[in-house]
Amino acid sequence: MAPTREGAAGRDDRSVTGKLFMLLSAFRSGSAELTLSEIAHRSGLAMTTVHRLVGELTERGVLERGSDRRYRVGLALFEIAALAPRGPGLREVALPYMEDLYEVTRENVQLGVRADEEVVFVERLAGRASVGVRTRIGGRFPMPPTGVGLVLLAHAPSEVRQRVLAAPLRRFTSHTLTDPERVRRVLADVRRDGFAVSDRQVTSDALSVAAPVFDGSGAVVAALSVVLRFGSVRPSSLAPAVRMAARGISRALSSAPDSTGGSLAG
Repeated sequence: MAPTREGAAGRDDRSVTGKLFMLLSAFRSGSAELTLSEIAHRSGLAMTTVHRLVGELTERGVLERGSDRRYRVGLALFEIAALAPRGPGLREVALPYMEDLYEVTRENVQLGVRADEEVVFVERLAGRASVGVRTRIGGRFPMPPTGVGLVLLAHAPSEVRQRVLAAPLRRFTSHTLTDPERVRRVLADVRRDGFAVSDRQVTSDALSVAAPVFDGSGAVVAALSVVLRFGSVRPSSLAPAVRMAARGISRALSSAPDSTGGSLAG
């Protein structure tokens, strides 16, 4: 259980906003349905606080309670999240191009954005015959092993690259690059070539080819990838199609208005 921060009087002096975020963060992949005690344990909040906040969130539809007395994320939270331009807004613009790329390749097509020092996948298309992947929509993943992560890391601010490469790099397979200097050379190649190849770095039977998505100012705001079975196609042969689809998203993204009259990427 996380430690409780207490004030001079022995009370928990974290803000209500902080407590709400800690409570909602208890829900994650593999833990999508929780009891009150599980929420308290995962969030580090007192049971009395959890009981009060969960009651209020359930009344407003942010959480939902099942007949099994377990709680799950509610539709009200989904409706709010749908307004995020880097999530569903980006997905709405990118989806037609992703569908075109899927029709051409019949392989997994993924779209990801950088969140601090990780990748968050905002959309994925897959067929029944596609190779299995370890990523999921809304899930976070380390940047260095994945194609989209290599693209995003290559174009991230230098201080972000330094932090990522200064930390221990997680190994997923025997092919995962864990030497920071080798990763730096790969990132330089990505910036030079305009695409990235992740060869069996996440699973031993798959590789991915990824390309950057730009906004109207020329900043990289997302990355698009195709994930396919190792040995089925030469990665370089897919790079033109992936780059073309990414350029299409970039053009559409730079001109797509959001609900406030601005640009999704602006």
